[in-house]
Amino acid sequence: MRRLSVTDSLAGIQLLSELTDEEIKIVQKSCSWKTYGAGEQIIDQHSESQDIYFIVDGAVRVVNYSLSGREITFQDLEPGGHFGELAAIDGLPRSASIMVMGEARIASLPAKQFKNIIIENPNIALKLMKHLAKLVRTSTTRIMDLSTLGANNRVHADVLALARKFTTDDLTAEIKPIPVHSDVASRVSTTRETVARVMSDLARKKIVERTKTSLLVKDLERLESMVEDVRG
Repeated sequence: MRRLSVTDSLAGIQLLSELTDEEIKIVQKSCSWKTYGAGEQIIDQHSESQDIYFIVDGAVRVVNYSLSGREITFQDLEPGGHFGELAAIDGLPRSASIMVMGEARIASLPAKQFKNIIIENPNIALKLMKHLAKLVRTSTTRIMDLSTLGANNRVHADVLALARKFTTDDLTAEIKPIPVHSDVASRVSTTRETVARVMSDLARKKIVERTKTSLLVKDLERLESMVEDVRG
């Protein structure tokens, strides 16, 4: 198991990259620091806490739960990312739950201090606005996919989204780690069995190939065409 960083620093947080080293140190002193274990919940949906959180090390998952208890995954966040900004900005209850993947070192900052940083640093405010705009665009695409695509096509779209994060030449991609079928199913609102069937079909068509450590997308252009053809 990979060991977490032992250095408590916000230097790697993307949202705060406009701050000077001295400003970063001041923010660090206002933070609370905690190490969370695998599967531990950091934020509960509908809770009234308002801190913003920075991922110093490890990774977390943004989720919600249906009335029947089924987990719905929105996105995974990696070191350097942040979450909780909505409640910190508008003071309303949390819109999603946050679960730890593996183990994570997290820093939390009170909403008041975070708002001061935004007010005093226009570049950070602009970066935050761009981040929120990206969330809206991603959510719009997801809503359209859920409304207009069949389950098989939604799996194709999810694999394509993952591949685009790992491609270097726009022709192929090596997705690491291998996507877990239950995670894909949670993201696209289908079953693990459907995901397994679609992955097998993609492998038969030589679009993807599974290795010991990764999922190779061998024909990214064909996968893109499959998705774009049904999106219209």
